[in-house]
Amino acid sequence: MRALCWEGVNELAVEEVPDPQLQNKQDMIIKVKLSATCGSDLHLVDGYIPAMRAGDVIGHEFLGEVVETGPEVRKHRVGDRVVVCSVIACGRCWFCEQGLFSCCDNGNTNPGIPEMMWGQSPAGIFGYSHAMGGFKGSHAEYVRVPYADRGAFTVPDGVDDATALFASDAAPTGYMGADLGEVKAGDVVAVWGAGGVGQMAAQSAMLKGAARVIVIDRFDYRLDMAAHHLGVETLNYEETDIDGELRERSDGRGPDVCIEAVGMEAHTPNPVAYRWEQLKQQTRVLELDRPHALRQAIMVCRKGGMVYVLGVFAGWIDKFPMGALMNKGLTMRSAQQHGERYIPMLLERMSRGEFKTAHLMTHPMPLSEGARGYDLFKHKKDGCVRAVFYPDGDGRVTRG
Repeated sequence: MRALCWEGVNELAVEEVPDPQLQNKQDMIIKVKLSATCGSDLHLVDGYIPAMRAGDVIGHEFLGEVVETGPEVRKHRVGDRVVVCSVIACGRCWFCEQGLFSCCDNGNTNPGIPEMMWGQSPAGIFGYSHAMGGFKGSHAEYVRVPYADRGAFTVPDGVDDATALFASDAAPTGYMGADLGEVKAGDVVAVWGAGGVGQMAAQSAMLKGAARVIVIDRFDYRLDMAAHHLGVETLNYEETDIDGELRERSDGRGPDVCIEAVGMEAHTPNPVAYRWEQLKQQTRVLELDRPHALRQAIMVCRKGGMVYVLGVFAGWIDKFPMGALMNKGLTMRSAQQHGERYIPMLLERMSRGEFKTAHLMTHPMPLSEGARGYDLFKHKKDGCVRAVFYPDGDGRVTRG
């Protein structure tokens, strides 16, 4: 089969790779219908995630059709249309029983790498390096899905492909930020990042009753999309004093909840500071992650507020404002997404028209154009919010 492979830093290519095979009784094989780019993929492309090998298939947000099941798969049959959680969890360990699916003890088949890096191993993730299990990714014609009854979900008949696709990762990740960020009615919520996850976090905050939701970014086309489709307020941080404006919009206190949806390659409007942090990150010694958005979220959050980190970080950061976190009495939480907890509810909301996602798919294209899709996505060309790949010759992308 054909798949989009990582061949080195900033090198992607569509190649012939072996077809996936059932390896365990709970496995399932999916014929991919749609597979989306994600901002966290750019950390792989840019070489900041360790344990990548030439020829690794990338991609983790996908929807497809069941073509083969293992003997212990009970919930799915050949022909079912399913969306698959990007996080691979067993559903039976202590962490899964607590609903902490991305902390699963059994989903990562290479636990030694993250244990060395982080002290303990999280769950596996499709197409996200050998540190996260070395699983083949979704930018391919077929994918093997481990623990299929736990991680795959049948799509309701009334939900189109373009909507259901983002129930795989962007929607549950964003919803988790609002849920575990404890957004409640009347809150002022600020979200850093107007990409797919940031927009989903903003929409989720609104569904939870936030009085004001303010999305922060530097690309007007992404801010305009969030305002148009979700009805949120927006701020361009290159044109606005973010601290002052957020205080103005929150009765002088600062936001109740700050959600960071940018991650380890955050931009800063100060060109000297930005270049300096880039250089430190590229040494892989002085600093591994650029945390500008996270630092700003901590500094502007109101006293006693909540900071939730959705953006992906891999290592250590410099100039972390621990003094502000402690003295302001902030709570900070984070996780890879616990998608198995949220996907059924989100699909139900999608079927009722209560959760919008299809607008994120700005650039559908055949899998053979995968490298071009990532170029558009990475460099923010042509208004690209998400490039989405479908098997060549199958341009049937259904939208509501």
